[in-house]
Amino acid sequence: MKYKNRPSFATRAIHTGQQPDPETGAVNVPIHASSTFVQQELGRNKGYEYARVSNPTRSRLEQNLASLEGGIAAPVFASGMAAINAICSMYRSGDHIVSGHDLYGGVPRLFNQVLADFGMEFTYVDTSDVRNVEKAIRRNTRLVYVETPTNPLMALSDIAAIANACHRRKVELAVDNTFMSPYFQQPIELGADMVVHSTTKFLNGHSDGLGGVVVCTKKEQAEKLAFIQKAAGAILSPFECWLILRGVKTLAVRMEQHDRNGRFVAEFLARHRKVKKVFYPGLPEHPQYELAQRQMSGFGSMITFETGSLSNAKKMLKRVQVCSLAESLGGVETLISHPATMTHAALGEKGRREIGITDGMVRISVGIENVQDIMDDLDQALAAI
Repeated sequence: MKYKNRPSFATRAIHTGQQPDPETGAVNVPIHASSTFVQQELGRNKGYEYARVSNPTRSRLEQNLASLEGGIAAPVFASGMAAINAICSMYRSGDHIVSGHDLYGGVPRLFNQVLADFGMEFTYVDTSDVRNVEKAIRRNTRLVYVETPTNPLMALSDIAAIANACHRRKVELAVDNTFMSPYFQQPIELGADMVVHSTTKFLNGHSDGLGGVVVCTKKEQAEKLAFIQKAAGAILSPFECWLILRGVKTLAVRMEQHDRNGRFVAEFLARHRKVKKVFYPGLPEHPQYELAQRQMSGFGSMITFETGSLSNAKKMLKRVQVCSLAESLGGVETLISHPATMTHAALGEKGRREIGITDGMVRISVGIENVQDIMDDLDQALAAI
């Protein structure tokens, strides 16, 4: 769709790649549930041949997500982990990747237990200090991979500073923007070369479909990732592409409500006598509050808090009613989880201790329900401690 002036985020979310169907006028993008496409003659088709290579519904989603993150292309994959694996597949044996040390637990599992067996090398550092990144870069470093805010410790990395450090050494920077969504954080504007999302989370927003995306800034990246889609086949189905297209239409209004509720809940937890500590970049006591104000346009709805022990966490989580005890995040419903036994169980006790994840930590993805109901639920659940 062409505009005289570049439209706002909310308008692009609803219209870019989501134009009415030219054949029927349908407002919603059709689900093209076809594995193959008829060709007019040998070597001549309508742009589609086989659904593993490309699909019209997928093309619309990729166009939409590229627009929202400010990239040139946005290949989508079967999950967030498949997207991260696709990024790493762009490199080769002997290449070195510098990564944050307190990422979602599935990432070091992929790096250490799968990709390391193919000769790739990984170094984990605290990316909240750009000097750690600079020291870790070697002659064979090809990528710096950053998650900001981190899961679940909510530590921030200065994207612009890290991008500058990477580019001086001709290293690419990939940023996982899942927690903030493109609505609240724009890593490409800050210098990132690629942005990755688990589209399962805020982009979809309804906890009903898996997916991942890598937003590119360079033609070579887009071509490599399109080839990886075709060669490895970890592509997103037309139906799940449609679910994300549907979810993205309300991304702007959802994120505004997530953010409003998140701020109320964070302040409530920070005042609660049963809570030892709250990790949320929107609280002035967060060590990187100033960076959060500069780098993000909102603080979001991801909060981690300390209950003091595994026993306390168990008691509290057994009592929740409005909050749903479940893996994942970014849905319209409030999801609450226990990192030590859920998202970061694979790190082991020693691995969690090294990065500061305790057995008493609870992570909450604040939904868009009535915020007083959420706080009342947390209050009655914390009373069990």
